[in-house]
Amino acid sequence: MKFIEILRINKIYFFQIFLTIYIGINLIGGERGLISYSKKNNYENKLSIKNFELKKKLSIVEHRNSLLSGSPDLDYLDTLYRTKLKFGKKDEVLIKLN
Repeated sequence: MKFIEILRINKIYFFQIFLTIYIGINLIGGERGLISYSKKNNYENKLSIKNFELKKKLSIVEHRNSLLSGSPDLDYLDTLYRTKLKFGKKDEVLIKLN
């Protein structure tokens, strides 16, 4: 009985304590809490690194494409067909280093 009387008298304090605990738990561990924020931040960093690597590869491919289109670079074509097709002149000796 005494506990119920204490609840009736101090119900605003219990409500404030409950509300503070609820906000604290959601601030740390909720879907939009600090733990979730750090996970999303790490994921964003990984995606930005991957985006940078893909942009780098794309620029390399675009550069190689520009060497082959329009007026092709003959030196690049020579190195390309020598490495891909293992092609050489009659008096050359090909040595594979890999």
